[in-house]
Amino acid sequence: MTIRFDDIPFDKIVKFGQETMLDKNLFSISWILGRFCNYSCSYCWPYANSKTPDHQELSVYLNSIEQIKLQANDNGFTNFHWSFSGGEPTAYKYLLSLIERVGSDSIHMTTNLSPGKSWWDRYLQTSSECRRRTITASFHHEFADENEFAEKILYLMDNGVFVTINQVMVPELFDEIYFRCLRFANKGINVTLKPQSDPTASHVVAGYTSDQLQILRNNMHQFLEDEDLLQIRLIDNEKKVWFLDQAERFNSFGFNKFKGWMCNSGYQGIVIRSDEVKRSYSCSDPILGTLSGGFKIFKSPVICTTNSCLSSADSKLPKVRNV
Repeated sequence: MTIRFDDIPFDKIVKFGQETMLDKNLFSISWILGRFCNYSCSYCWPYANSKTPDHQELSVYLNSIEQIKLQANDNGFTNFHWSFSGGEPTAYKYLLSLIERVGSDSIHMTTNLSPGKSWWDRYLQTSSECRRRTITASFHHEFADENEFAEKILYLMDNGVFVTINQVMVPELFDEIYFRCLRFANKGINVTLKPQSDPTASHVVAGYTSDQLQILRNNMHQFLEDEDLLQIRLIDNEKKVWFLDQAERFNSFGFNKFKGWMCNSGYQGIVIRSDEVKRSYSCSDPILGTLSGGFKIFKSPVICTTNSCLSSADSKLPKVRNV
């Protein structure tokens, strides 16, 4: 099924954000635990993975969880969404200890789904008290089997985990990748189609045809219990409200330049890269501090000073255009 998002007047949008962050006192943490990965994909950028474990001591992570909650509570945020990624987060031997510590908060994970069923059973048990559990599953054809990958996703979905396959659509391999994604979708699995960004994550690569761009903008929208899952609310300059299923589509529309907008990154959400604590992935601002040496979350929203914003973890945070 195809839904058209082309009617959204992105050039007239003056306010937007993820629904759960616009109306609720939700604080978001996107946490790269380390770059260690058990796969060695030929197309992976060198800075994005490591064959050497690079995680910090568990005590540093646990203390950081408490510090994040303390500072966010001071700003009025009492609900938390933790998103763990890497590298490969399931390769961190104490990941389940972190999940246990966040208690009833909502959790997310970006993973290659490489662990066996017994590990996922432990994950399901450890996270059973979480308010919501979501997973972004990355399929890597050089290492993973398509049918086994789908079976794991369906098993997790049957056990109350919302799973989406996150697929970067390489222009040169577009048709091959797209037909594989259709096979996943025909099994009832959500698929996110992402345009490929350059190695510096500053812009979307060239090479997409007009038909391919239409697919990226409108196809394979998200479903939850047979209903459309529209995560993003946008308001235009005439106060008309629009909806989009996910912030991942922003790049396809070129709606990713928010310099000068008032942004909640650093105030309602942070990004952790191993030890560094930042406003968000794309931010050019100085870091907020480190896990090992201390960090300070902003006390109020701050104007964006970055030229482009390619990560959905960044772009989903509430923003208001300064006019």
